[in-house]
Amino acid sequence: MCRNIRTLFNFEPPATEQEIRDASLQFVRKLSGFTVPSKSNTEAFERAVEEVAATARTLIASLVTTAEPRDREVEAQRAKARSAARFGNSPRA
Repeated sequence: MCRNIRTLFNFEPPATEQEIRDASLQFVRKLSGFTVPSKSNTEAFERAVEEVAATARTLIASLVTTAEPRDREVEAQRAKARSAARFGNSPRA
């Protein structure tokens, strides 16, 4: 489940609000054990996602580095190459 959480710091262009929310959603799903919460837990679940997202935005804005920002396209190509090396190039059915 948490494999979908990606590094969001030091990219050009910077992480979008949607990327931060998606990572926060995955984190809350992992912690709670719910993919979709019950009606009685929906409010707490959504509140947790928003709080984690707010904390993530604060963290990302507070971090500093001297490294050059990473390029999203280059990182995506590297990830595809790693995946191909790990799983082969077989098409998905």
